[in-house]
Amino acid sequence: MLADARRLLPRRADYAELPRSWRQDLLAGVTVGVVALPLALAFGISSGVGAAAGLITAVIAGLVAAVFGGSHVQVSGPTGAMAVVLAPIVASYGLGSVALVTLLAGLIVLAMGVTGLGRAVTFIPWPVIEGFTLGIAAIIFLQQVPAALNTAAPTGQPPLVAAWRVLTGANWSEALPALLVVGIVAALMVLLPRLHRGIPESLAAIIAAAGVVAALGLPVARIGELPDHLPAPVLPHADPAALRALLGAALAIAALAAIESLLSARVAATMSPTGPYDPDRELVGQGLASVASGVFGGMPATGAIARTAVNVRSGARTRVAAIVHCLLLLAVVYFASGPVASIPLSALSAVLMVTSFRMISGRTIAKILRAGRSDVLTFALTAAVTIVFDLIDAVVIGIVVAAFYALRAVARRSSVTREKLPVPYQPGDERIALLRLDGAMFFGAAERISSAIVDADHPEVSVVIIRMSQLGMLDATGAHTLAQITAELEARGITVIIKGVQPEHLNLLTNVGAIESLRHENHLIDSLDEAIAHARSHVRG
Repeated sequence: MLADARRLLPRRADYAELPRSWRQDLLAGVTVGVVALPLALAFGISSGVGAAAGLITAVIAGLVAAVFGGSHVQVSGPTGAMAVVLAPIVASYGLGSVALVTLLAGLIVLAMGVTGLGRAVTFIPWPVIEGFTLGIAAIIFLQQVPAALNTAAPTGQPPLVAAWRVLTGANWSEALPALLVVGIVAALMVLLPRLHRGIPESLAAIIAAAGVVAALGLPVARIGELPDHLPAPVLPHADPAALRALLGAALAIAALAAIESLLSARVAATMSPTGPYDPDRELVGQGLASVASGVFGGMPATGAIARTAVNVRSGARTRVAAIVHCLLLLAVVYFASGPVASIPLSALSAVLMVTSFRMISGRTIAKILRAGRSDVLTFALTAAVTIVFDLIDAVVIGIVVAAFYALRAVARRSSVTREKLPVPYQPGDERIALLRLDGAMFFGAAERISSAIVDADHPEVSVVIIRMSQLGMLDATGAHTLAQITAELEARGITVIIKGVQPEHLNLLTNVGAIESLRHENHLIDSLDEAIAHARSHVRG
């Protein structure tokens, strides 16, 4: 127990590589900080909590997750997916709910890590993850349409409906300056990496757009006032009514935080030579990060795949890189809040629009489309539900659909085969049915197997041998069905012999009464030759 607790806490080994990699870590941290600044501001605004909350989250949550998380190179902070989930919560419950729901979600994620649920993300099918990602990318783009047209977003409406209403009711003469800014930023973000990969294209594009706006005096909305220091930590007020109202929202946020953080850490582990990550410790770190963020007035945080990828590609080897990224953003809060406040909102919307397109991999979608109809349906349904309804519902529905197709595939590979008795023929062999179960016998296949065993075409059968040595999977429903079949056959005067029960299936068959249904305990036999000999003795007798 104590060893498990220690595994979830920071330790000196987290920084074992630092003497050799500190220069790389410092450079990577600065690079990620430059990339993270516009994203933190943009995701804060997109979620409805404001640019300041996004910046605070990147500093506080990013620092806590870097120290306590389970990955050496993960970078955490506000993300597009979290902004998508948080926006309707802010619209429904107001800004005052954000601190409490962030704290609650953090405690839930922390509990998931402590109880060892970190590895559950490995059960989410690949088409569900990709459909979820496509849906999030679409929502991020749709959420930016109002800011791109210099218009306030309609409140309390799904992103698709809100974007459509803004487009159909836009005043294009007022929207033109903002669209010009969007075009400048998008063009620079596409072109600058082609000139030099080391250029932080999003930050450079925003600086250029802000310069154009200032020089031409374009009438576009700005970020507005930002704090020049971190706020004092304050525990949010939590009365029972507020807790009940926000618990569902907190569960949704916690589920998303866990999924996104573990997926990001898993991607980082494949990209980086720093070794594997600890999923349970990662959840502990992310839970503590959201708790700290809520106390300081931020928003829920998760591992950020894009920023983590930049960190790895920049040479990060230890947690110091993510810590440096937080310190750089903290310096912005204290020394550059004035200039940052003048950034046009349309410039940030352009950054997120380009980011949403980069989240979509055409190669990955093509692979899914070639994988088969079930994977295509799971992918498309998850994406559609994400866009039209809800992110968590999309993941649940996607997993259910994928599980249905997986179980159907297993059930189709399950079979019951009538075999011939070994030669030479002996009188009475026609009254013995030798049946072999293959594959799996579970709730998806039990009824079909039942129909095959109770065969009306062979009414003369007086002994049935059921071979189970080739059975790979048996669940409670399958075992119960077998018990019912055995009891029914015995009631009709047909002797049942079960041959070759695997040790892992024996307890289950015993517990559901399948063994008890046999006429005699000697009818549970390991050898096929013995089973056939015993069956022939019944027929002759």
